[in-house]
Amino acid sequence: MTKDNFLFTLIGLLLGTIIGFFTTNAINQNAATMTGGQTQATQPAGSVPGGHPSVPGAGGSMAEVQAIVENARQNPTDLEAQLKAAELFYQIQRYDQAIEFLAKANEIQPENFEVIVNLGNTNFDAGKYVEAEKWYISALAKKPDNFDVRTDMGLTFIFREKPDYDRAITEFKRVLDADPNHSLALQNLTVAYTRKLDAAGAEATLARLEKADPTNSALGKLREEIGKLK
Repeated sequence: MTKDNFLFTLIGLLLGTIIGFFTTNAINQNAATMTGGQTQATQPAGSVPGGHPSVPGAGGSMAEVQAIVENARQNPTDLEAQLKAAELFYQIQRYDQAIEFLAKANEIQPENFEVIVNLGNTNFDAGKYVEAEKWYISALAKKPDNFDVRTDMGLTFIFREKPDYDRAITEFKRVLDADPNHSLALQNLTVAYTRKLDAAGAEATLARLEKADPTNSALGKLREEIGKLK
């Protein structure tokens, strides 16, 4: 992921219901710590994201890893085999390989919502924000009221090389129109306003977040960053 000076939690969208798949972005999408103008996920490279069971490659034997991958390659129409291989690579943060097997899963079941969302999440974690947006749009075409997916899609406009803060704000506001207390949407809307250098918008949104989620761990950092605008 790219880096910046904020702390906020990225939404993890839906466990895959087929085999208990990984959650995204980042695992409720785990918290991302932003320092020194860059974003760094708290999860160290090569470790298993929180909430996941041990898997081959994260303490298992190489033979087990090879067996899972080989099974997926030899059975290209086996959905579960593709998802197991994708999950394995996701957990060791080999995102390109995870995307490869998720794409196969999508070919097998193009209408599978969880697979589509996980393609969005994995592209997001790989820093491919434009591609992630495309998958989130596809997911929202099926379930337009999925607020977690829409919140993650809004984040893609913040993180990409050429940010579009107005579009991010629009997506977060769409979530908040339906759910005024959606904590992550409020948190990320505060971030978008701050990066847009809109102190008034950031302060007003932070006040809403403080009321809706007074124990949110990002509050202190968000106040600090808004203070730098004054």
